[in-house]
Amino acid sequence: MRLRNWIAVVVSVLLLAAAGVVGFLVNRSALRAADAVHRSDSSALGTNNGTLTGQLQLNSAAELAEILAEHALNLAAGSEKDRAMLEVAAAKSATFQYGMLTADMSGRILTSSRQAGLPKADDPAWAPMRALLAAGKPGFSDVMVVEGVAVTAVAVPIMVNGSPAGVLIGLNQVAKTSLQSYLARLYSEAHRTTVVDSTGTVGAASEAAMIGTDVDPAVKPTLSQSGVHFVEYTSGKTPMIAIVYGGLPSGWSYVRTQTKSSFDGVVHDRSQTLNLTLLAMLLIGVAGISVLGYRTQVTRRRADERFQALFQHAPDLVSVLDGRGRIVFSSPSAHSVLGFKTGALAGHSVFDVVHPEDQPEMRERFTVLLSDPSGVIRLQCRVRSADGDYRWFDFTASNQMHNPALAGLVINARDVSENRAFQERLEHEAQHDPLTGLPNRRRMQDALGSTLRNAPVAVLFVDLDGFKPVNDAFGHEVGDELLRQVADRLSACVRSGDVLSRVGGDEFVMLMPGVTPEDAESMSGRLRYVLELPFRIGGQEILIGASIGVHVAPAAEDPDAALRAADHAMYAIKHTGGSRGTGIDMSWVGRHRAEA
Repeated sequence: MRLRNWIAVVVSVLLLAAAGVVGFLVNRSALRAADAVHRSDSSALGTNNGTLTGQLQLNSAAELAEILAEHALNLAAGSEKDRAMLEVAAAKSATFQYGMLTADMSGRILTSSRQAGLPKADDPAWAPMRALLAAGKPGFSDVMVVEGVAVTAVAVPIMVNGSPAGVLIGLNQVAKTSLQSYLARLYSEAHRTTVVDSTGTVGAASEAAMIGTDVDPAVKPTLSQSGVHFVEYTSGKTPMIAIVYGGLPSGWSYVRTQTKSSFDGVVHDRSQTLNLTLLAMLLIGVAGISVLGYRTQVTRRRADERFQALFQHAPDLVSVLDGRGRIVFSSPSAHSVLGFKTGALAGHSVFDVVHPEDQPEMRERFTVLLSDPSGVIRLQCRVRSADGDYRWFDFTASNQMHNPALAGLVINARDVSENRAFQERLEHEAQHDPLTGLPNRRRMQDALGSTLRNAPVAVLFVDLDGFKPVNDAFGHEVGDELLRQVADRLSACVRSGDVLSRVGGDEFVMLMPGVTPEDAESMSGRLRYVLELPFRIGGQEILIGASIGVHVAPAAEDPDAALRAADHAMYAIKHTGGSRGTGIDMSWVGRHRAEA
């Protein structure tokens, strides 16, 4: 009997030991998979934020290019005309209100919108900007401190006869840039988000107090490397990790730092707890068979509870699909993220909740994934929530059909709706006038070029008569409001398929595809009529006019030539007296009368 008991104890201990070893291996495998997914998601997040950061910086260079497209510069040292233009441009700019200046190709400052508070000419922070300009790219400086204020410079070349003759430089106070505003919205107690220059100096941060400080020396060697890199180091006695996205067009880098423990999160803590529990089970098993079954059941129940708690509070959706796309398992987070009750999606096809427009691509990608036993794909698509709304998700799917523990396609999905909305807003702002909301010159030229390939287009070039006196008399705020009201009136005249854009200060262009010269002239008269009606702004009744040049471009005509022809037609009318040249009384242009 004693021998049998010992045999039972030994067998029980061996079985428990085997189960413990399997538990350790499964736990380690799950931990590695979770770490891989977490690092992949963190890398994707760093790439997205780094890309958006680079786009914001390129937008600032594009603003300088638009200024050069609208204004000619003398490039003479101390030019009063250039100074006046720079002062106006800086005042209007949302990015370079600190100041603007021109310089020759050697870096010597020619004219500046401000008399003091300029960075020193020999400041080494100019060097990266000059190197980028020499490579034919927009230039971006490192952070410079002027009278206690951190500033950076953005520069584009001034081209004369196809060759660079000088440089237009915009200065921005880094604490007030759109990039700083964006990073401030990323503030979190768990991590610090920064954008640093090529030397490691912080130029924007989720905490404004970090601007002008340096990143940890352990991070600096990776700043010059393109792509996403993870840097583990120690700050004091605290283990840290940094996600670095280098290779931005400006030569700057996106850096997010946090403690290693917060980065690893609850997965590692739970893993350690599970290991200790398994060890306790082995020791208890040696002590006696009587508690073996009980302890095994308790451990299994606790492990399931931990597993469910982990997935219940995870921000990502984790699902397992069978070979036909049906949902075999969906994590409880589906309730908090999409509003579906736990288990409600099981048995349904994943395509039931995917937007109809995204289903063809998703089916094609999943078919390819099924054919690759070790395949992993990433895609973004819209997913329907329980209330019927669609939200953008970033999917990472791996083929685990060969894995007996899963036997399906494992999907990790993260809600990226806010990032998508921000990216779409950036794209919209790049193609629309910020004052009127109309398409800008770039958007108009794209539309003109694509339409002229297949059909004739009437180009109406509208220049306001009497706008400058109004602007001079009442200031830019009234002038801006007048431009907005002009845009509203012109927009009310356009047909479906027409394109109305603002291409300059008081210049607008309307494109009318597939119309006759008579239709174009009729529209021209209508536009003049609505613009000659009184405008009421701030208790004042303001009257202006408009000179409108009309050119009907045949199909396949060069878009630039069509635009120049309409421009010349407008100037021909302007030289004959504007609306006066069309038989309209212009004696009232630019006048106003007070509210009675």
